[in-house]
Amino acid sequence: MTASGTFGFGIEFMEYGDISALGAVVTKSITLEPRAGNEPPRIYETPSGMLNSIGLENPGLEFFKEKILPQVVSAGATMVVNIAGESPDEYGEIAGELSADDGIAALEVNAGCPNVDRGGMTFGRDPGMLADLVAAVCASTELPIIAKLTPNVADIVPLVEAAGRAGASAVTVMNTLLGMSVDVRKRVPHIKRGKAGLSGPAIRPVAVRMAFEAAQTGVPVVGAGGISDLDSAMQFFLVGARAVEVGTWNFADPAFIFRLPGLISDFLEQQGETNLGAYIGSLKSG
Repeated sequence: MTASGTFGFGIEFMEYGDISALGAVVTKSITLEPRAGNEPPRIYETPSGMLNSIGLENPGLEFFKEKILPQVVSAGATMVVNIAGESPDEYGEIAGELSADDGIAALEVNAGCPNVDRGGMTFGRDPGMLADLVAAVCASTELPIIAKLTPNVADIVPLVEAAGRAGASAVTVMNTLLGMSVDVRKRVPHIKRGKAGLSGPAIRPVAVRMAFEAAQTGVPVVGAGGISDLDSAMQFFLVGARAVEVGTWNFADPAFIFRLPGLISDFLEQQGETNLGAYIGSLKSG
């Protein structure tokens, strides 16, 4: 799968491969009204990663439904729409406007964005608030719900369990880590807002650990965070993730995600496995 915010709406990457062959195209976050996002500079490259503070820039729900969604559906992609808002009611309203009839397979609830003043990570840090958010979305749609969680917490397990109890079909672990970088000569932050979301290979060990902990709950896990090659993808499957999302590496190598399914198939054959399911969660004790 593609990680929200790193693959546009899918149509931008069609020159690199067949988006219908991917597990799913997860869109950038859609909000009820259009958002201009945060003031630049809002992206900064770091060692083995990237800081971003885009601020959920998007054209809004109406434009998405009328102009973008039909293009992605006509391309044959399995579509997962990432949604964001400032209140459970707003998330619910967006969810109610989207359905399987539109060609959508599932909704991913953004409960972990660190780059907005309201919503996002605010919901994802408190199990009670997260449960209320997921329940509001589930009550508004019959589509499967995936809760995308923040890693900026002491313990991911209570959040995974809360999302599962509230009706989420799965959780995405994880969103970006909160980070910061500063210019020592100009004496200002490299990102206008100061703090921003850190992604890329630098965060992979944290993401694998959290995916492992989340999988122990029995709630299906989508692993995300720093996937840049076959081995890093397989780490998530090995610790129990049922699917993976490729994010920041789409900027470094836009064709990688299209090669990954074939690489996984070849790897499983070399391991003597007949299907991915047998490999998932097969980690041995050290």
